[in-house]
Amino acid sequence: MSGAILWFTGMSGGGKSTLAAAVSARIQGIRPLEVLDGDEMRTHLSKGLSFTKEDRDINVRRIGYVARLLARHGVFVITAAISPYADTRNEIRQLASAEGIPFVEVFVNATIESLVARDVKGLYTRALAGEIPHFTGISDPYEPPTHPDIVAYTDKESVEVSARRIVTALVERKLLPEQVLAAEGRL
Repeated sequence: MSGAILWFTGMSGGGKSTLAAAVSARIQGIRPLEVLDGDEMRTHLSKGLSFTKEDRDINVRRIGYVARLLARHGVFVITAAISPYADTRNEIRQLASAEGIPFVEVFVNATIESLVARDVKGLYTRALAGEIPHFTGISDPYEPPTHPDIVAYTDKESVEVSARRIVTALVERKLLPEQVLAAEGRL
């Protein structure tokens, strides 16, 4: 199988990393796989960047480049990064498409109320109080995808339900073998 990119986008605390881990666990051992988590990528690949639009775009482009590089070599790449700007996400999709790399965008959708309610670190409360500048969705924009390939409603469905829907969609697109579903007893 050729490589592919599964791109999770959504607000902070929405469940991108959790879903990436859940989907990854279902694929592990079935095909070459790499997870590029936004927080880890910022620590190692984009250290020193700020949270301005320009630096956020640089960070997302770097993640996109690494994802394409891995996918060129047959790796199934899962990214979990806020990637707040639609034009930059679309640019990453177009670059992947130009190289023949399948790109599947998953919008991790949760209401701001649910994000505030489950925010154990209190980041949303602090951002809403004006204590954290450039906080995505509060003092900086988050541009939701207008036509995502998959939407995961993480404030309305369990991680298991979302992960199963995502894996099923990937099998239907022939990006994963049917044995992934068989392992879950779905065939």
